Amino acid sequence: MFGNVYPREKYLSKIRPFYDSDIIKVITGMRRCGKSFLLKGIINELLDAGHRQEEIVFLPLDQRGFKSISTPDQLEARIESMATGERFRYLIIDEVQNVKGFESVVLAYAEEGLSVFLTGSNSYLLSDEISTKLTGRYLPFEVYTLDFREYLEMKRFRDLQISQDLASEFDEYVAIGGLPKALEFPDLNSRQIYTREIIRQIFQKDIRTRKRISNLAVFERVQSFLLNNYASPFSLSNLLEVLRKEGLSTKAATVRGYIEELKKAKIVYECNRFDLKSKKAVRREQKYYLGDLSIFFATGTDNRISYGQALENMVYLYLASLGYQISVGKIGDLECDFIVRDPHQNYAYIQVTYTMQGEDLQATEKIRQREYRPFRHIRDGYPRYIVSLDRFRDQQEGVRHISAIDLFLGKETIGEI
Repeated sequence: MFGNVYPREKYLSKIRPFYDSDIIKVITGMRRCGKSFLLKGIINELLDAGHRQEEIVFLPLDQRGFKSISTPDQLEARIESMATGERFRYLIIDEVQNVKGFESVVLAYAEEGLSVFLTGSNSYLLSDEISTKLTGRYLPFEVYTLDFREYLEMKRFRDLQISQDLASEFDEYVAIGGLPKALEFPDLNSRQIYTREIIRQIFQKDIRTRKRISNLAVFERVQSFLLNNYASPFSLSNLLEVLRKEGLSTKAATVRGYIEELKKAKIVYECNRFDLKSKKAVRREQKYYLGDLSIFFATGTDNRISYGQALENMVYLYLASLGYQISVGKIGDLECDFIVRDPHQNYAYIQVTYTMQGEDLQATEKIRQREYRPFRHIRDGYPRYIVSLDRFRDQQEGVRHISAIDLFLGKETIGEI
C-alpha cells in the first residue's frame, strides 16, 4: 500500500464504477497534475476493499527498474513475471507510451477479463491512433490540477498550516497554481521555482521533443500570444496579422497545428462559442484557458495578473473538472462568459467578474449593467449566475450572485450538481 497519498475523491468517484470492468481506463491530464498518484490512490482503494497484493500488477515505466522496458515483448514478459498467482486481476501501467506498440499487450489482457488502467503522454493517448488500435475498448478520464478545495485539503493532509483568512490562502493558490507536488516545498518562492521548472519540462518533453517544430520562432510566438491572451476572444486572422507585422509570415494551417499541440499537452483548453440566436456552435473567436495559472507566471515576462481573467480561468477549469460541457455564449453583439450543461443535461448561464463593486456609485452601476445586460436577452428559464470574489451578494433580476470561493469549496453549486 502507498502511504502519504492524498485521495482525490473528485476523480476516484468517476473511475470507481469501472474498477472491475474489462474496459480500459485511460487517465489523461497535464504533466505533473497528479495522474501517477491517482493510480496509487486506486491501488490503495483496491487493497482497502480486501483485494490482495498479488491481484495487482503495477508498472511505473518511468521509474528505476522499469525504464528498460521498451517493446511489447518486454512489457508482456515483465507483466507475466510479476503476475505470480492465479488471482491476477488488475493491470496498472503508468507512462505507458514509453513502450511503442503497447496496445496489443494491454488489449489482450483486457480481452481476458482483466481490469486495465493506463496513464501516459496526452499527445499520444488523445490521438486517433490509440482509438483505432484499442478498437473503442477504452474510456478516457481527465484529471486537472488541484482546485482550491483540493489545495486546502492537501495542505491539511500534509499537516501544513492553513490561515484562518481564506482570502489570503486563495491569493497564495493563485500565485503558485495547482500542481500538487508544489506543496511539498516550504515557502512561496521555492514553490514558484518548482512550478516554473515543471512548465519548462512540459514544453520541452510534451511538445518540442515529441514533434518536430518546423518554425520554432513562429511556434514560440503563437505560444506566447495564447498564454498572454488567455480567457480573451481569439481570432486566427488577428494572430496571423500580428505574425506578419513581426516578420513571421506563415500559413494558417501551421498556426492551427501549433495550437493543437498546445491543446494536446493540456497547456491550453479551447472553449468555442455558442450562438443563442441560431442555436449553433461558432468555431471562431473562441477562447483559450490555461491548464493551470502557474503557466502564466512561469512563462510570462509581465506577471501583473488580471484577476478578472484569472478568476474566469479558474471557474472554467473547476466546472470542466466536474464534467460540465462549457461554451462561450454569444447573444447578438453581447457575450455571456459561459453557457454550461451538466451531466444531467441541465443548462445554466454564468457571468464571471472579479468584483461587482466599483470605485464609486457610478462605477458600480456601470459594472452591474455590464454583467446583467446579457441575461436580459436570454428568453429561456434556465438559471443565471454571477460569480465574483465579493463578500456581499448583489441579487436582482432573478440572477443568483455567488462567491467564487464558496463555489470552489463546494458550498455553492451551478445547476443540479
